[in-house]
Order: sequence, then structure tokens, then C-alpha cells
Amino acid sequence: MARGEYIFRATGGCSCHTDIKSGGDFLAGGRPLNTPFGIFYSPNITPDAETGIGAWSGADFVRAITEGVSPDGAHYFPVFPYTAFTGMSAADLADLKAYLDTVPPVRRPNQSHDVGPPFGWRFTVGPWKQLFFEPGAFQPRPDRSALWNRGAYLATALAHCSECHTPRNRLGGLEREKWFAGTEQGPDGRRVPNITPHGETGIGRWDGDDVAALLKTGLKPDYDDVQGAMEEAIDQGYKYLTDEDRAAIADYVMSLTPIDNHVASKSEKK
Repeated sequence: MARGEYIFRATGGCSCHTDIKSGGDFLAGGRPLNTPFGIFYSPNITPDAETGIGAWSGADFVRAITEGVSPDGAHYFPVFPYTAFTGMSAADLADLKAYLDTVPPVRRPNQSHDVGPPFGWRFTVGPWKQLFFEPGAFQPRPDRSALWNRGAYLATALAHCSECHTPRNRLGGLEREKWFAGTEQGPDGRRVPNITPHGETGIGRWDGDDVAALLKTGLKPDYDDVQGAMEEAIDQGYKYLTDEDRAAIADYVMSLTPIDNHVASKSEKK
């Protein structure tokens, strides 16, 4: 269970499942996530048997996390980042479930999403997966160091950085040719910066220590602080990681192909 809590922190503390701003109960859902496709409300993932995931088996949990399919066979909308979590190892999945089973159960029915057609039609998610979802556990690269592989696993599977830092096309699929290059249409309408090591539009002027420090403190090299979903993910999750794991994530991020993609701020658009 202790290791499962660490895995939980590595995901960013599943911060989307707690409505922090409204004082919601831990992991009881109801947090609105405003996207270009509509407003999605996170579900209750406490072990309440009726309104949470308390009645789920281990197999139900794994299928939901790695395939995006509910215990009753329905597809989950890809706002749930199973497209990243599919890379998780069997051991990490089992430990994460063991930890979540210890969370205080909260009875809170899930809230219906406010998403119009066609993005609110659940039957369209199956075809969407055929186009944009590649299931399968993370495969280490033998030509890379152990540090890089650990960082790649943490960044791409657990921390699911690509889900926010990679732009999406009109159908909501990740534009993988712009991997980690940022977008102006991030969660809650916020801009998400380019974190490839491009010298002008990314973080090419940073070093690995800067990235690791941000994951611990939420502060950039210029002492500006992160906000929004990233602030929550650090506060609820990444700051609890070991220095070694934060350094591994930094090693992976700084190794990415630099991409020239300027993400304009609101002031620049005026």
C-alpha cells in the first residue's frame, strides 16, 4: 500500500478527482474540467461500493486504467488519460489499487458531463480508439540509460505529461509530431507551455536541475510559479517523488526533440 501511494503521487496525485476549489472530499470526483469539447466532471474513485470503485475487482481496475473500458463494458472518454496509463506496469497497477482501497469511502454519485454531440456520444469512443489509442505497457529502450528509461516511464505513463503538453487535433487525438510542444487549449482554457528543449519557444535555456526543481517547488528558474492543473499536480503529487525520480523525468524531458512552437499568452493575443 505504501508503494501504491507513491505510484499515486507519481500520477500527480490524481488531482483531477478532487474538487479542491470547492472543498470536495478527497478523490470523490465532481471536479469540472473545461475542455475545447465541453465540460467533463471527474468520477468518484473512492472505495465506496455504490458510487465509487469499491465494487471493482482487480481486473476491472486494470481494464479501466489500461484500456479505458468500464466494468460494464462502456468506453471511457479520453479525458481520462488511459492513453498514457496504458503504459503502467502490472506491479504498479496492483500497488495503486491496493492504495486506493485504503482511501476513506465517500458516497457521492457521479455528475453527468456537459458535452454536446458528437463529443458527448460515448459510442463514438470505440472508433476514436481505433484511430488514436495504442494500448500496451511501456517498453524500455536498450539504447538509452536506466535513468532515461525511468524518466520516460514516469513522464509518459504515470505523470501523463503528454496529455496536457501535447496539442490535439480536431478529433481530440494527440498531435504526436508536436510531442510536449505545448498548446493554447489546455485544461480549463489555460495555455500549456512548450517543454521541449527548444532554445526560443521551449525550455532550451533550462537545465535538468531546473526541471527537477520545478517538479518539487512549482517554481521556474525566474522564480515565477506554475498555476492551474500543473500547480495541483505538483502540490498533490510530484513534490512527493524522490530526487532521483524527478531527476529521471528531467533527463527524459531535456532529451526530447526541440520543437519550435510558440504558445501565446493572453496578453500577446490582445
